[in-house]
Order: sequence, then structure tokens, then C-alpha cells
Amino acid sequence: MVFHAAGGCIGSAMTILITGSAGHLGEALLRTLRGRGSAVRGVDLKPSPFTDAVGSIVDPDFVRCQMDGVTAVIHTATLHKPHVATHGRQDFVDTNVTGTLNLLEAAVAAGVRSFVFTSTTSAFGSQLRPEAGQAAVWVTEDLSPVPKNIYGTTKLMAESLCELFFRERGLPVVVLRTSRFFPEDDDDPSMRSAYALDNAQANELLYRRLDIADAVSAHLLAVQRAPDLGFARYIVSATSPFEPHHLVALARDAAGVVRELYPDCAQLYAANGWRLFPQIDRVYVNDRARHELGWRPEFDFAHVLHSLRAGQDFRSTLAREIGSKGYHDAVFDDGPYPVAS
Repeated sequence: MVFHAAGGCIGSAMTILITGSAGHLGEALLRTLRGRGSAVRGVDLKPSPFTDAVGSIVDPDFVRCQMDGVTAVIHTATLHKPHVATHGRQDFVDTNVTGTLNLLEAAVAAGVRSFVFTSTTSAFGSQLRPEAGQAAVWVTEDLSPVPKNIYGTTKLMAESLCELFFRERGLPVVVLRTSRFFPEDDDDPSMRSAYALDNAQANELLYRRLDIADAVSAHLLAVQRAPDLGFARYIVSATSPFEPHHLVALARDAAGVVRELYPDCAQLYAANGWRLFPQIDRVYVNDRARHELGWRPEFDFAHVLHSLRAGQDFRSTLAREIGSKGYHDAVFDDGPYPVAS
């Protein structure tokens, strides 16, 4: 049995270990790979239909046991940005740094041939907030990361560990800095109050969002390409229609730029009671992932407008199947998050 990924395939001899199997991306990967008959194993702290072994990546013995027979690892397990308000800094170091170190050590010992680490565009942090009225930030892999919280800091530390294991131990690693693919409401209460969920997430596909089906295809291509690449780091976000010459205008009149690029957007949005964002502060650029991985994301803003014309949901079938999970077991007074982060 093989599965195909944009022109390539991974054979039956490959067993993939996926961490964070109860999370959004972990479940999406398990659903996809199981549906193709691929050999795959899911691990998570939480039991789920997609978790084969319940345990913590902070436990090196658990990690070593799960690595038996594994030839590729996709490491999605993490404490996320919404956990900043509910978990201590040491918790982030334990899970995001020590957990990653345990997986890297065990992967080398097991002779793993591909290691894919799910990182985040939050690694860029403070670089993504220009002063009011200044041009939007053109975000490529060449932009220096300046994380603004413990989440971004620990993800960047884990990226550095991945690069170290390639240099010192020869482990092929691809780091994917993903933009937001969660289906939950925005963590900013002002955004939640100003825009309907579908409206906000459709707008974000212009510059800072990723459908989970496209996230899956990027990860599977990274597994396939890692042995040839050695070490690589990519931004994984929906293809933006913007170009560098749009950056000044995006900071002042983003809606005008979008209407110029898509003349029927205003009518389609009005029919749904939607509004464009007045300003856009950054643009995630996926050129390198498309050119080097051969990644072909399908879900972008043009797809949103096509879906509106057809009266269809713009999200992928996979995104709709997984739905919303939340990040905490507790229920909070103001939306899905304990505080704005």
C-alpha cells in the first residue's frame, strides 16, 4: 500500500509516528493516512479515536517505546498560544523543548529517516506588528524571528534543536512554520465582536490562514522530501494574492486593495453580510514551500469567492469533519479563551 502526495509516494515500508494525535492537525493527519491504508501510529496525552498510545512526550521511556519500528515522525504535539494564560513557562519548556528533544534522541536511535516538526509563524512574534500606518510586513523565511511570548520562544528553541540534530547526528528534519488553521474563534475579543467567525477566517486566507487539508499535504510532502533536503524550514500558509508593492496600501486601505484584485468581491461579501478588514499588518509568503516542496495549497481567497458564488462552505471537507476542539477542558466566561493573548 502506498499513498501519493503531489506527484510522490511513500511506500508500505514506512511507518509514521504522529504526536498530538488528539489535536486538530494530528487528527487530520491520522484521518488522511488511515484512509489511505498507510502504516501510522498516533500518540497523545489524551485518549481519542486517533490515539494508539496515551502518554507524554516529556517521558523519554514512553517516547523510546513508541519509536519502535518507526521510519518517519511528524511532531505536532505542543502547548499552544492559548495555553500561555493557563500554564507556566516551565510547562512550555517541558513540552515544547524537552518533549522535542526526547523525540529527536529516540528518532536518531531508531534510525528514523524523516522528521517533520510543526512550528508556528508565532516565532516571528514582535516582527509582525508594525507601527500604525506603516507598511505591512512581508514575511518570508529570511525574516529574523523575534518571539513575543513563551510559546513562540519555546517553538523557536525546538526548531534550533531540530537543526542541531541534523548537523550533529545527520537526522533529516523539515520545520514547517504554519499559520493559523484552528477553527475556533479568534483569541482577540475585539475581533470576535466585530466579525462573524466565517467572515474573519475568510479574510485571513488573504494573508495569515491555512486550511487544515493544505496543512496535511505540506506535512506529507515534508516527510517525503526530508531525506533529500537534509534540513529545511518553510512558511506554510495559504497563497496570498498580494505582492510587495501592495504593502503600503494594505496598512492604510486593505479593503481597497482586495476590491481591486477581485472586482466581484464587494457584491459577494455584501450578499453574505460580510466585511473586509480595513487594514492588514503582515503577509505570510509561501513561495519557498511551493517551489522546494512542490506544495500546491488549494484553499485560498479565490477559493473563498468561488465557494460564495456556489453557495458552498469554503472550508475543506477535512476541516468540517474535525470541527472545533478548543484548547482547554475548562469553560471560560468570555469566549473560548481565559484572557486575550
